[in-house]
Amino acid sequence: MRRRDFIRAFAVAAGLPAIARAQQGQPVLGFLSTRSPEEAQTHTNAFRRGLEEMGYAEGRNVVVEYRWAKGDYGQLPRLAADLRDRRPSLVVAAGDPAAKAAKAANFPVPMVFVVGEDPVQAGLVKSMNRPGMATGVNFFTGDLGGKRLALLCSMVPAAQVLGLLVNPRFGAEAAEEHKQSIAAAARTLGREIRVQQASTDAEIDSSVAELLKAGISGLIVQNDPFFDSRREQILRLSARDRLPGIFHIREFPAGGGLMSYGASLSDTYRQLGAYAGKILRGAKPDELPVSRPTKFELVINTRTAKTLGLAVPPSILIEADELIE
Repeated sequence: MRRRDFIRAFAVAAGLPAIARAQQGQPVLGFLSTRSPEEAQTHTNAFRRGLEEMGYAEGRNVVVEYRWAKGDYGQLPRLAADLRDRRPSLVVAAGDPAAKAAKAANFPVPMVFVVGEDPVQAGLVKSMNRPGMATGVNFFTGDLGGKRLALLCSMVPAAQVLGLLVNPRFGAEAAEEHKQSIAAAARTLGREIRVQQASTDAEIDSSVAELLKAGISGLIVQNDPFFDSRREQILRLSARDRLPGIFHIREFPAGGGLMSYGASLSDTYRQLGAYAGKILRGAKPDELPVSRPTKFELVINTRTAKTLGLAVPPSILIEADELIE
């Protein structure tokens, strides 16, 4: 066999297992994510654990077709259409923009989602208790902006001017609501807020530079999958400029950021997998109420605090769920 023919044959063979499993009756899940596979690996593994709790193991008795937007929300309609053409048994949407794209694609199968905003207001479900053909987890950490600001001010009491980074492509209404909630909390605390928008890598760099010119002493980043997918970039800038920051998931302080406050995203993805498994086993999505987290965790990177010359107040130490040393 000629080398070219061998390579072509090998490539065809490599694609056969998933196709063969689907043809043998194994369910196929379409997984549409706003994020990138490398950055989201921890949470994708948590999703797989949730599936396994329901008796489904990827590669053994279920096929998962992944589509990643890598923070570029403009790619989501095309990716959703491609998944729809694959005729999955169920579609999983990770992130608000992904869920909206999947809804617009009119999948004729149930959808399981994880979203930050109210899924009823977003038009994804009829109600939280009887959601219809779609259900999932409402990871509503955006409502905690005021709490995050208060925690950051406790860690950096001298900070009078703080920066807020938002992404208008996540949704203009969501970004505005986040700004307003932070601004209201800032007025109560006697602080000033400077806001910058960023939807690309270059805009993150330039927006942080503008915030520094405005004299900020701390940074709050909107809970948004785009910023999650650019976590390393944001943490690199924070370290370079010695900028204390608070974020919505523990992965930021675990990567070197100062602190985070919010629900566990890993546990949320595990719940997402469990819901997908329940539907594969015959449960109707309308009988699975949209779940909301009941526990929120405060995570502090004490090494970063020391590097920034910050002493962790006793009140924060008492409240903290995890100290990363």
